[in-house]
Formats: sequence, structure tokens, C-alpha cells
Amino acid sequence: MSDFNLKTGTKVVYPAHGVGEVNGIETQVIGGSEITAYVVVFEKDKMKLRIPVVRAESSGLRPLCSVNELDKVRSTLKGRARTSRGMWSRRAKEYESKINSGNIISLAEVVRDLHKNVDDPDRSYSERVIYENALHRLAGEISAVENIDILQATSFLLKTINDNTPRKKSEEEAA
Repeated sequence: MSDFNLKTGTKVVYPAHGVGEVNGIETQVIGGSEITAYVVVFEKDKMKLRIPVVRAESSGLRPLCSVNELDKVRSTLKGRARTSRGMWSRRAKEYESKINSGNIISLAEVVRDLHKNVDDPDRSYSERVIYENALHRLAGEISAVENIDILQATSFLLKTINDNTPRKKSEEEAA
């Protein structure tokens, strides 16, 4: 077992739900075995989750990202969007997998790649949902790390992406 040890009051990220806070550590007897679990509260969803300590790390539970990782997120968002060819269903599974991986850089890649046609009226509903889910998860973690509200974090992310998005000729001439 690693030195993975969370204290009560620690903000954490759980891949399937986003940012939560360790509310306590409980020990229960289940099926004759004693199990110690982190109690993680997700205020936004009004949800409480118990994650066994021995499986916490393998389940993807992790502390918030570091400032160094935030710099990597910024450079990922400023990078060139990767457009994948192929069937949308396969790409959608890939994006969902990245979102649920718990890796903040993978999350930033999804936001960057799906942002390119955010205003396209022909964009599919499922693509919009995946993009908004990734953006919300990423904004939630940045909000917690930077101690700002979710709207400020979202606006920061969009500004970072849009500052790097190449403008069309007509927009450049008008500016």
C-alpha cells in the first residue's frame, strides 16, 4: 500500500463525480470484515460516498491538482485541438473514458478538442453534453484549487482557450 493518506477536510477529486471533501473516516463491519472508508461529500450533488481506504487510490480518488499541474492544464488548453476522424460513437467513448479517468490533463484535452465547434448549430446533442460535462469538471477542480467560484473558473478556462483559437480573416480585419 502507498502513502495515500487523506485527512478530514481535504478536498479531493473522484473521477465519476468531480470535486468533493473528505468529511470523515469511518470503520464498519460488513460481512464479518472490518472496513475503513473515507466519507466524501459532494455538496453540489448533495451526495455522500464511502470509499474503502484500501481501494481509494485504485478507484481514482486523489487530492486536488498542484499549481504545477495547473500550468500543464493551461498549456494543454492553449495547444492545438486534435481532430479525430472516425465514428462519433468510438470518439465519444474515448472522451468519456478521459473524463472519468480522473486525470486533469486528459480532462483538459477533452475540453480543448471539443471546444473548436462549440457554437456550431449542427453539433450533436451528445457532443455538447460531453463537452459541458468535461468543462464543468475541469472548472470545478480549478475553482477548488484557486479558491474562486465556478463561474470565474469557467470564464478563465474559456478565455484561455479563446485566446489561442485562431480567428477567421473577417474577425481579424474587423479588429
